Amino acid sequence: MANPLLEDWTGEFGMPPFGRIVDEDFGPAFEAGLEEARAAIREIGESPEAPTFANTIAALELAEKTLDRVAGVFFNLAGADSNPAREAMQRELAPKLAAFSSEVTMNAALYGRIAELWERRDSLGLAPEEARVLDLYRRMFVRAGAELSGEARERMAKVKERLAVLSTQFSQNLLADERDWFLELEPADLDGLPGFVVDGAKAAAEERGLQGHVLTLNRSLIVPFLQFSPRRDLREKAYEAWVARGANGGETDNRALAAEILKLREERARLLGYGSFAEYKLEPEMAKTPAAVRDLLMQVWRPARAKAEADAAVLERMMHEDGINGRLEAWDWRYYSEKRRKAEHDLDEAAVKPYLSLDAMIGAAFETAKRLFGLEFRELDSALYHPDARAWDVTRNGRHMAVFIGDYFARASKRSGAWCSAFRSQRKLGGEVRPIVVNVCNFAKGDPALLSWDDARTLFHEFGHALHQMLSDVTFSFISGTSVARDFVELPSQLYEHWLEVPEVLERHARHWRTGEPMPEDLRDRLLKAATYDQGFATVEYVASALVDLAFHEGAAPDDPMAVQEKVLAGIGMPHAIRMRHATPHFAHVFSGDGYSSGYYSYMWSEVMDADAFAAFEEAEDPFHPEIAEKLERYILSAGGSEEAEALYLKFRGRMPGVEALLKGRGLHDAA
Repeated sequence: MANPLLEDWTGEFGMPPFGRIVDEDFGPAFEAGLEEARAAIREIGESPEAPTFANTIAALELAEKTLDRVAGVFFNLAGADSNPAREAMQRELAPKLAAFSSEVTMNAALYGRIAELWERRDSLGLAPEEARVLDLYRRMFVRAGAELSGEARERMAKVKERLAVLSTQFSQNLLADERDWFLELEPADLDGLPGFVVDGAKAAAEERGLQGHVLTLNRSLIVPFLQFSPRRDLREKAYEAWVARGANGGETDNRALAAEILKLREERARLLGYGSFAEYKLEPEMAKTPAAVRDLLMQVWRPARAKAEADAAVLERMMHEDGINGRLEAWDWRYYSEKRRKAEHDLDEAAVKPYLSLDAMIGAAFETAKRLFGLEFRELDSALYHPDARAWDVTRNGRHMAVFIGDYFARASKRSGAWCSAFRSQRKLGGEVRPIVVNVCNFAKGDPALLSWDDARTLFHEFGHALHQMLSDVTFSFISGTSVARDFVELPSQLYEHWLEVPEVLERHARHWRTGEPMPEDLRDRLLKAATYDQGFATVEYVASALVDLAFHEGAAPDDPMAVQEKVLAGIGMPHAIRMRHATPHFAHVFSGDGYSSGYYSYMWSEVMDADAFAAFEEAEDPFHPEIAEKLERYILSAGGSEEAEALYLKFRGRMPGVEALLKGRGLHDAA
């Protein structure tokens, strides 16, 4: 039978034929893709013709078309809807694809052609985008070890293969711990829980084939449980299970994997002549140096810690008034913080959620994109990879711009968190290709699905990433969409969150799921007024994680990462009742691949810009100001990585911002 992964996809918008793909198709499809790519790369490297941009760089861009297409389907499914066959395939593919990557980047003949072009770049008459892509290809090859020789060259390939294996195992261990743990709740254990938490626990039980209600480690279920359950014993049990992911001993324990990953990263950096992995990793980012990262994080840490300590004292007094002696603990914070928010802001999350149905918030994100960028969304009746997933045709002035897929609900087969990815990226080379973009979230199911304010922000955040992909307008996929500096990539996503707080957006879309009535104005005002509530806690748990990540990669790799974690937290004076947002054994951003390694700070680096970028609309006194929106699209959302991130931001805003807007946005500007 024909392999649908290798056929031309002739369906609507060239969508993958999900309904015909079976797991057994992936192995042969990857083999065929690798064979085709190797042949194409060999032809480029061994060409008797003198190197030109067209026969070397442009040819390289198209050399892995089939492999990219197959990988786009497989890795999206492996993250959003895993199963034993896909997990086994990931383990098999990790070293194989890493070895292929080394084959390409250490191909002496191929690199020789790229290096020759780069040396002659000023005389080639290249368009600005072509010059940028040539520069990035040359940089990528050098940083991958193309200029190494002998034993160093061979060792680099082995290091990268082993890192691929370890990061895959880290991710699968974490998924296993999250999938396997649940706590059955007796009827009495549901006392004090709002209806949406009870409904979520019932849906989680049904997914596992159980009667009654269960608590899982899905963030959209466990966080509200910690906020509302008066049962301190159950809160402690659930919280400790949540933070113990990846550190439970046995086959799924990630601590030894983390140590080995750090040692191999250090070796990789030193093979390339860098003093540390952080120096290597940060060189192409906006921050450039570990010192610049630490400076930003500490500017934020000091006021955030002061605010968190003041808040902790208030919450501990509330706990003592409940007759519970001793120190406020991590499993107490959310419970007493929720009670305090209700007392001080007359704000109860259970009263807010009925106005934040999933469909309403999708509508809010879509209409915001229409008002800013002229995009229209038409839901498609397409066969997708899971019944929960939905798809929309995205158009502008009748022109097809993208397919957008939303996969919003938590399930045991999906890794935790929320992310944006693409089954296909935008490019013009070889004919116009429009993207197929997916947002994956882990919201609790319900009838209807009701979001927390944090969930709604997550939806807007990921949709901001999706816009970066959907509005991309470049020639080369190498710089398409989110292919930008890591500490720039969060700018569009974090910037888009601001529109959720625009009163007219809430007025139009935050409507009661049953009655259709808009959120009462006083409730909306209280919600917005409380936007910076508990930011001491949120900022401390994030910055602590970023500082630990930096410490892991700044010097010699530690034998015991957990000891380094404890030393860093003690050194910065981590408040007793707050833990890192991501402890080392479940720090997937850092250990499930290189993406955010030595780069978890990047959310905050981007936040400095997003606060300043939205201020451009505020200064114009119009959150939908057409000229500013057009500049945002031209210089940020459509430009991809066509220029250095700082140059693009300067074109949009005219200057680089300081940390003050961030501190003000988090309500920390007046903290001691």
